[in-house]
Amino acid sequence: MTPLLGTNLVTQVAIIVKDIEVTKKKFAAFFGVEPPATITGGDFEITGTTYMGQPAPKAGAKLAFFNVGNNMSLELIEPNGEQSTWQDFLDEKGEGLHHIAFGIKDTDGKIAACEQFGMTLTQRGKYGDASGEYAYLDATKDLKCFIELLESY
Repeated sequence: MTPLLGTNLVTQVAIIVKDIEVTKKKFAAFFGVEPPATITGGDFEITGTTYMGQPAPKAGAKLAFFNVGNNMSLELIEPNGEQSTWQDFLDEKGEGLHHIAFGIKDTDGKIAACEQFGMTLTQRGKYGDASGEYAYLDATKDLKCFIELLESY
């Protein structure tokens, strides 16, 4: 059987948090490493973020990444209070597992495949440095989390 996304290799697991600085210090102590830098998702002029199909210039978050294996990262996300898939999750469910991400090619084709599978596209944009794009698909009904597609150029 062929995986829906053409791969079953998870590249990232992400957790929504209320306070990224506190949480990243705890994870760093747990992993026995230095805390990673906290970055932002980038400026709308580069990311072109859309939320529920509409431009979302204020949607944003603080991000921190831990390398936890071969091509695998743990991402911490602190939403900025503006409407986004991240903020909705925090408001509705509190802190916790948000998404599992996969490195893919052909974002549009993979979104269509996910939608046929029963997922709903909620948010999409380019990486903050414009080196690729991401898409979040709501799979909480069947897979109990969001799926993120990551396509690096």
